[in-house]
Amino acid sequence: QVQLVESGGGLVQPGGSLRLSCAASGSISSINVMGWYRQAPGKQRELVASMTSGGSTNYADSVKGRFTISRDNAKNTVSLQMSSLKPEDTAVYVCNAKRTNWRAEWINYWGQGTQVTVSS
Repeated sequence: QVQLVESGGGLVQPGGSLRLSCAASGSISSINVMGWYRQAPGKQRELVASMTSGGSTNYADSVKGRFTISRDNAKNTVSLQMSSLKPEDTAVYVCNAKRTNWRAEWINYWGQGTQVTVSS
């Protein structure tokens, strides 16, 4: 089992910055990928950023250059540094961790989500 707890969400003005953190506990040694998804009202959930255990990253085009994902294996955390925030970044951000089983099937774990609101 893997448990994920997010923190750092809140209200920020356009152009501002915010840092999200996700703390993982449980069977974390088996995790291959950690990342962040977001979902806004009326929109589909989308991948924001992810990082493999080896350090490879993947970003949504809409956040590339503004957001930076980092991972601290020793502390069992993954963070998302968000800068130059825009109103369209407003969403519930959810931490995700995944691993593969022996059949190469993805096993996903999800946090509870944290609200990020970008508004004047």
